[in-house]
Amino acid sequence: MMVWLAVVAGLLDLPDELDPVSWHAHEMLFGYAIAVIAGFALTAVPNWTGRLPVRGAPLTLLLLLWISGRLAVACSWFLPIGVVATFDVAFLFVLTGFFVREIYAGRNWRNLPIAAAFGLLTIANGVSYLPAFFAGADPAFAFRLALATIVILITLIGGRVIPSFTRNWLVKNGSDLRPAAFNRVDQIAILAVVIAALVWVTLPEHALAGFLLLIASAVSATRLSRWCGLGTLSEALVWSLHLGYAWLVFGLGLLGLSVLLASLPASAAIHALTAGAIGTMTLAVMTRATLGHTGRALTASSATIAIYIAVTLSALVRVASGLGLMDGLPLLELSGILWVFTFLLFAGVYGRMLLGNRSS
Repeated sequence: MMVWLAVVAGLLDLPDELDPVSWHAHEMLFGYAIAVIAGFALTAVPNWTGRLPVRGAPLTLLLLLWISGRLAVACSWFLPIGVVATFDVAFLFVLTGFFVREIYAGRNWRNLPIAAAFGLLTIANGVSYLPAFFAGADPAFAFRLALATIVILITLIGGRVIPSFTRNWLVKNGSDLRPAAFNRVDQIAILAVVIAALVWVTLPEHALAGFLLLIASAVSATRLSRWCGLGTLSEALVWSLHLGYAWLVFGLGLLGLSVLLASLPASAAIHALTAGAIGTMTLAVMTRATLGHTGRALTASSATIAIYIAVTLSALVRVASGLGLMDGLPLLELSGILWVFTFLLFAGVYGRMLLGNRSS
């Protein structure tokens, strides 16, 4: 993001095979978002399958593959594009193979959709390089497919962890409120999001995609309303998860409207889903997971609340910039600065926990 801010300000020209906007989209999706999703899945899969987690040399290999992909993309101006693509896609390819192996070994068939999603992300990453080989390839298709897949993953995984964590917190604090159990509403919401997202990937300007996205947003809003989010306002570690899902609802609706209304820029909706939903949800999960896995109390400190507020402001400002509410460039730069502040604060506060001794 700091590199992107320098590019936006005209202080830096990227010596990169990708144009600056494509580089930004590629690295935020296939660099940042994929890393966080992989971290979550590598932690969650052992709980789902009852098998040991990846650790030691295999985990180090995955890390090195991810780093090599980032370095290859950064050096794509002098490396053959086929080499760049191979290094970049290798991480997701190996990761998908691991998930398929673990789900098969653990006979955990209910999580096959998660493995399928990683397969789609691998395909999207590979397809992102097609414009370098075929002049007629749509350069935005891969990014739409990646974003749609991540939206589906948030829908699937958020529908598990948000009600579960909310229920645990409500019980612990003596509340009579309980999130609704998984039922037909959840099934319809998941199906609506999957259909709408995939239609948008293939027909991004068709009215059908717009209407389906609006339906998916409405059903997802109904789903979210059943999880008792208002009952958790005294604990940011829980309401931040609801906020991340609310960004998903808002982003889907805004994307649907942008398809139907030519006056509404798609950029605003895209960043509601990326900076808003992905940014907020990943930080909410990372903060909670760090506290839990380092043996600390599951409650948000003032610094953690500041992290949630900063990423929310970053997303709001970026959406406002996309909507053209005022001069877009200053807002875009302000959004990026807020994003950088958010993650510097996260690294400073939670890095010490992850690098230090486990709290007793």
